[in-house]
Amino acid sequence: MKTITAELTDMVMAQLQDLGIDGVLKKVEEVQICKNPKFGDFQSNHAFQIGKIQRTNPRQVAESVKEAFGEQPAFSEISVAGPGFLNFRLSNEWLVAKLQAMTNDEHRGIPQVSDKTVVIDFSSPNVAKRMHIGHMRSTIIGHTIDQMYRAAGWKVIADNHIGDWGTQFGKLMVSWREDMNPEAFAADPIGELERLYVRFGQLETPERLELAKQETVKLQQGDEENRRLWKHFIDVSLKEFNSVYDRLGIAFDVVLGESFYNDALPDVVSSLQEHGISTDSDGAVIVAFEKGSKPKMLSETALVIQKQDGAYLYGTTDLATCEYRLNTWNPDEVVYVTDMRQQLHFQQVFKTWQDWRLNRGATEEDLQSPQLTHVWFGMLKLPEGAMSTRAGNVIRLVDLLDEAVQRARAVVDEKSSFLPEEQRAAIAEAVGVSSIRYADLSQNPQTDVTFEWDKLLSLEGNTAPFLMYSYARAKSILRKGGVENPTVADLQILDDVERDLALLMLQFPIQVQAAMSSHRPNILCEYLYALASSFNRFYFSNPVLTASDDSVKKSRLSMVEAMLRVMEKGFSILGIRALDRM
Repeated sequence: MKTITAELTDMVMAQLQDLGIDGVLKKVEEVQICKNPKFGDFQSNHAFQIGKIQRTNPRQVAESVKEAFGEQPAFSEISVAGPGFLNFRLSNEWLVAKLQAMTNDEHRGIPQVSDKTVVIDFSSPNVAKRMHIGHMRSTIIGHTIDQMYRAAGWKVIADNHIGDWGTQFGKLMVSWREDMNPEAFAADPIGELERLYVRFGQLETPERLELAKQETVKLQQGDEENRRLWKHFIDVSLKEFNSVYDRLGIAFDVVLGESFYNDALPDVVSSLQEHGISTDSDGAVIVAFEKGSKPKMLSETALVIQKQDGAYLYGTTDLATCEYRLNTWNPDEVVYVTDMRQQLHFQQVFKTWQDWRLNRGATEEDLQSPQLTHVWFGMLKLPEGAMSTRAGNVIRLVDLLDEAVQRARAVVDEKSSFLPEEQRAAIAEAVGVSSIRYADLSQNPQTDVTFEWDKLLSLEGNTAPFLMYSYARAKSILRKGGVENPTVADLQILDDVERDLALLMLQFPIQVQAAMSSHRPNILCEYLYALASSFNRFYFSNPVLTASDDSVKKSRLSMVEAMLRVMEKGFSILGIRALDRM
């Protein structure tokens, strides 16, 4: 199914073809939504572009295209504005037909692809440590990007590249054998592992560091006891991680940590050396980027892939990961979701891998796939005093979720005390967790995010509770109207308020595409906020259940159902929980 803008673009191109001027355009841009609705619903700049290329009056070209359209049932008006823009106002009948088709489509009009694969690398916590609020943005933004690609028909491999290898395990094993508390471990495994790791740091000496190094070497060489301990640490860590992921509604297709690639690292280094990609530097092996390298941030930097002591680094593992993903899934795109501090690292890895592939016989065309994308985000902040933390520890992600649910519960108890205890608890969990997700997603990823509890849990403004309440209100209308089999078949447009709402709903797949292509979930959030606001204007100005005419009532019930279908699909992408009652 095509979006409305894609369909209108095809219509414009058909007229340009009839006029014999379609070939002038080197690149066909899609029709856009009108920024100022007083000019129309959608706008084409094709005639303006052709006029500039042909050095003719763009407005005359636009007038010719307008005349070529003739009488079209799709439009109530076609006009020419400015220096040569074509504006289209859809007829109400055509708008209704398109909206019905879109909301009856299981994908809600989102165009589907059937032959595309993407790997999305996100979350990536370290084993034997709790997930803290520093992991939140990668986890939530990454999962939402995952859901956008799935909604568009892509085959998605969600990969949790956990930190499960390195010298920290040697330190942990030394401390474990000296001071592990079985009762504390049984009650709180990750808490005990964190205590043991901190204890090592407090007692650190050159001799103890050497012990830790020996334990790490034994682990790397396959020592049975160290491997058993290491596996145990991973198992209890994943159990705790999954309890957080379950609350957030997140699942992964694969969990391939750093250890998975360990055996491939020597071959990565030797191949980079063999093909002249890397050089020796004071006993270390590095990839050096010359002055003037592109992108600019690479200029005069270096990616260390093996230290003087022979140890490998993150870059080495990331290169092995690139190789594995290409050979295993042959993806069209790989998306990495991390904070802004890793921008240089990933540009170094991307450029190194491309050069390495070229030197092994890949063509420039081969390098187009997979597209490597680093989605970076700003930092997460909490207002001073917003949450209590335990003696200098970072705030655990589970504590942040609990705090949100506790605050949501206070609001639910105040406004819906008549509901059963179990239902109020479920609503508070849904509202609290959804509010955390939405407070992150609704802002441009590349900005820092500061959580303000009163704002993110408010029933007013661009918040999850506002959207969820609008959805619940619409569900209530259908319940009170006795609608057992909701339909959009009776939909009509009877005034401007209804037209505005219908036109906005029709834009849903366009906004999903825009959010997906830019990897900015906030675009979809802004759209859903506008949709909920438009629905509330409709609800207050156009009585549904008390409409005097039965056909008007049926039409408005269909409008409510159409809105619910769009909102529900948007919620599923953002991970917002749709509640029938609040």
